[in-house]
Amino acid sequence: MKSLVLVFCLAQLWGCHSAPPAIGPAYRELNCDDPETEQAALVAVDYINKHLSRGYKHTLNQIDKVKVWPRRPMGEVFEMEIDTLETTCHALDPTPVVNCSVRQLTQHAVEGDCDFRVLKQDGQFHVLFAKCDSSPDSAEDVLKVCPDCPLLAPLNSTKVVHAAEAALRTFNAHSNGSYFQLVDVSRAQLVPLPVSTYVEFAVAATDCVAKEVTDPAKCNLLAEQQYGFCKATLTEKVGGEDVAVTCAVFQTQPVLPQPQPDTNAPTPVGASVVPAPPPAPMVVGPLVVAAPQPVLPVHRAHYDLRHTFTGAASVESASGEAFQVGKAPKVVQPGVVAAVSPVAPPCPGRIRHFKI
Repeated sequence: MKSLVLVFCLAQLWGCHSAPPAIGPAYRELNCDDPETEQAALVAVDYINKHLSRGYKHTLNQIDKVKVWPRRPMGEVFEMEIDTLETTCHALDPTPVVNCSVRQLTQHAVEGDCDFRVLKQDGQFHVLFAKCDSSPDSAEDVLKVCPDCPLLAPLNSTKVVHAAEAALRTFNAHSNGSYFQLVDVSRAQLVPLPVSTYVEFAVAATDCVAKEVTDPAKCNLLAEQQYGFCKATLTEKVGGEDVAVTCAVFQTQPVLPQPQPDTNAPTPVGASVVPAPPPAPMVVGPLVVAAPQPVLPVHRAHYDLRHTFTGAASVESASGEAFQVGKAPKVVQPGVVAAVSPVAPPCPGRIRHFKI
């Protein structure tokens, strides 16, 4: 009898040691150039552009990483890292981003670095988490490509502000339509030869006629907002200065009802709702009046994507528990046993334009 008990205990002990370890929440890895991955990434980039009120639209350049998590009770969450590039279309420009030119290296390009979590449910993608920042190419790299190319200048530079105000005065003086006010200075470069200042800035139409304005402070923005985007060069000359300015005026934007939260949209446990973009700034004369906007660094040379929105800290995992970026649970791939170390698919993906 004692022998039987001993054999039974040894069998139990052997079974405990031979049992496979518990498998936690699993994710699957896709190729970074998989069509499904790219579809999720394009939804993420579209989300960036819809939340921009300053700066320039961005376009997808490269997908760095992707993990796909199952989500209860249904759907999957794409955890992604993507790189973007700034285009030449201003955030207020209604032109679809696919029709916008990418800003080239010689123009001092700007790159975005983003983390996203995108829910796919019933064939539809919804952004759950968004976190981005952006930075211009280094001065050294620009000068390697083009030694004579001007670099980005601080937007609050005295020369930059003067050039933008002088260019707007020139545009209004030659306009037969509405009087336009300054929204913001978006980009600037100090050109050494000939000594000049290049600026790009956004403007908004008012209810005043340009040639009849005597007091700009009495002009109000139109109810159906109409924006424009200007490019100007102020060239310094002996005894004066020359201003060359061109502006593209966009179609009016009708006032739409304030969107209400979609109570049917899936929101994971632990995730916070990303706030809507702030309204465009109101302006009086040449000065921008304070409106609800993120606090921006004073001595900046570009609009950093980090000020566009803030994301949630975590999203719901397959087990219903919040997971944090950086954990390394088991990976599951089709046809591969979870206990076997997986072979990672090709990532990062292809570069669509150029790498900074």
